Amino acid sequence: MAWIYILLAAVCEMVWPIGFKYSDGFKTHQWVVFATFGIMLLSFWLMSKAIAHGMPVGTAYAVWTGIGACGTAILGMTFYNEPRDLVRIACLTLIVAGAFGLKFTSPAKGSDEKPVIAAQVE
Repeated sequence: MAWIYILLAAVCEMVWPIGFKYSDGFKTHQWVVFATFGIMLLSFWLMSKAIAHGMPVGTAYAVWTGIGACGTAILGMTFYNEPRDLVRIACLTLIVAGAFGLKFTSPAKGSDEKPVIAAQVE
Protein backbone atom coordinates (compact mmCIF):
# COMPACT_ATOMS: atom_id res chain seq x y z
CA MET A 1 0.00 0.00 0.00
CA ALA A 2 2.92 2.36 0.71
CA TRP A 3 4.05 2.15 -2.92
CA ILE A 4 0.58 3.04 -4.17
CA TYR A 5 0.59 6.12 -1.95
CA ILE A 6 4.03 7.20 -3.11
CA LEU A 7 3.14 6.70 -6.78
CA LEU A 8 -0.01 8.81 -6.34
CA ALA A 9 2.06 11.43 -4.53
CA ALA A 10 4.55 11.41 -7.41
CA VAL A 11 1.73 11.98 -9.91
CA CYS A 12 0.65 15.02 -7.88
CA GLU A 13 4.28 16.11 -7.75
CA MET A 14 4.49 16.12 -11.54
CA VAL A 15 1.18 17.97 -12.00
CA TRP A 16 1.40 20.92 -9.63
CA PRO A 17 4.38 22.66 -11.32
CA ILE A 18 2.14 23.10 -14.37
CA GLY A 19 0.11 25.44 -12.15
CA PHE A 20 3.06 27.85 -12.10
CA LYS A 21 2.88 28.11 -15.87
CA TYR A 22 -0.90 28.57 -16.07
CA SER A 23 -1.05 31.12 -13.28
CA ASP A 24 1.91 33.10 -14.62
CA GLY A 25 3.82 32.65 -11.37
CA PHE A 26 0.67 33.03 -9.23
CA LYS A 27 -0.19 36.38 -10.87
CA THR A 28 -3.34 35.34 -12.75
CA HIS A 29 -6.14 32.76 -12.64
CA GLN A 30 -6.80 32.52 -8.91
CA TRP A 31 -8.56 29.15 -9.30
CA VAL A 32 -5.31 27.71 -10.74
CA VAL A 33 -3.38 29.08 -7.77
CA PHE A 34 -5.78 27.39 -5.32
CA ALA A 35 -5.76 24.14 -7.32
CA THR A 36 -1.95 24.19 -7.39
CA PHE A 37 -1.73 24.56 -3.61
CA GLY A 38 -4.37 21.86 -3.17
CA ILE A 39 -2.40 19.42 -5.32
CA MET A 40 0.79 20.32 -3.43
CA LEU A 41 -0.88 19.54 -0.12
CA LEU A 42 -2.31 16.30 -1.50
CA SER A 43 1.17 15.32 -2.68
CA PHE A 44 2.65 15.92 0.80
CA TRP A 45 -0.20 14.07 2.47
CA LEU A 46 0.14 11.05 0.19
CA MET A 47 3.89 10.92 0.81
CA SER A 48 3.26 11.03 4.57
CA LYS A 49 0.81 8.13 4.19
CA ALA A 50 3.48 6.12 2.35
CA ILE A 51 5.93 6.74 5.18
CA ALA A 52 3.27 5.91 7.79
CA HIS A 53 2.72 2.59 5.99
CA GLY A 54 6.36 1.62 6.49
CA MET A 55 8.26 3.06 3.55
CA PRO A 56 11.67 4.39 4.60
CA VAL A 57 11.66 8.18 4.49
CA GLY A 58 14.75 8.35 2.25
CA THR A 59 13.23 5.97 -0.26
CA ALA A 60 9.90 7.80 -0.20
CA TYR A 61 11.49 11.18 -0.77
CA ALA A 62 13.84 9.98 -3.51
CA VAL A 63 11.06 8.21 -5.43
CA TRP A 64 8.65 11.11 -4.91
CA THR A 65 11.03 13.75 -6.21
CA GLY A 66 12.53 11.54 -8.92
CA ILE A 67 9.27 10.51 -10.52
CA GLY A 68 7.87 14.00 -10.03
CA ALA A 69 10.87 15.60 -11.73
CA CYS A 70 10.89 13.12 -14.61
CA GLY A 71 7.16 13.36 -15.11
CA THR A 72 7.26 17.14 -15.13
CA ALA A 73 10.11 17.13 -17.65
CA ILE A 74 8.21 14.69 -19.87
CA LEU A 75 5.05 16.82 -19.64
CA GLY A 76 7.13 19.84 -20.61
CA MET A 77 8.59 18.01 -23.60
CA THR A 78 5.18 16.72 -24.66
CA PHE A 79 2.97 19.77 -24.21
CA TYR A 80 5.30 22.79 -24.12
CA ASN A 81 7.88 21.89 -26.77
CA GLU A 82 10.76 21.84 -24.28
CA PRO A 83 14.08 20.35 -25.46
CA ARG A 84 14.05 16.57 -25.93
CA ASP A 85 17.56 15.68 -26.92
CA LEU A 86 19.14 12.27 -26.32
CA VAL A 87 21.27 13.34 -23.35
CA ARG A 88 18.26 14.82 -21.56
CA ILE A 89 16.22 11.66 -22.11
CA ALA A 90 19.14 9.49 -20.96
CA CYS A 91 19.40 11.50 -17.73
CA LEU A 92 15.68 11.12 -17.08
CA THR A 93 16.02 7.38 -17.68
CA LEU A 94 18.74 7.22 -15.01
CA ILE A 95 16.46 8.92 -12.50
CA VAL A 96 13.67 6.42 -13.20
CA ALA A 97 16.17 3.54 -12.97
CA GLY A 98 17.21 4.85 -9.55
CA ALA A 99 13.57 4.89 -8.38
CA PHE A 100 13.11 1.29 -9.54
CA GLY A 101 16.39 0.36 -7.83
CA LEU A 102 15.12 1.77 -4.55
CA LYS A 103 11.87 -0.14 -4.95
CA PHE A 104 13.57 -3.47 -5.48
CA THR A 105 16.23 -3.03 -2.80
CA SER A 106 13.96 -1.77 -0.01
CA PRO A 107 13.13 -4.30 2.70
CA ALA A 108 9.50 -5.22 3.26
CA LYS A 109 7.68 -3.55 6.16
CA GLY A 110 8.38 -5.31 9.44
CA SER A 111 11.06 -7.43 7.85
CA ASP A 112 14.47 -7.90 9.43
CA GLU A 113 15.79 -9.08 6.08
CA LYS A 114 18.25 -6.96 4.22
CA PRO A 115 17.57 -6.17 0.59
CA VAL A 116 19.00 -8.74 -1.81
CA ILE A 117 21.64 -6.43 -3.26
CA ALA A 118 22.78 -5.21 0.17
CA ALA A 119 23.06 -8.81 1.39
CA GLN A 120 25.27 -9.66 -1.59
CA VAL A 121 27.64 -6.77 -0.93
CA GLU A 122 28.49 -7.86 2.60
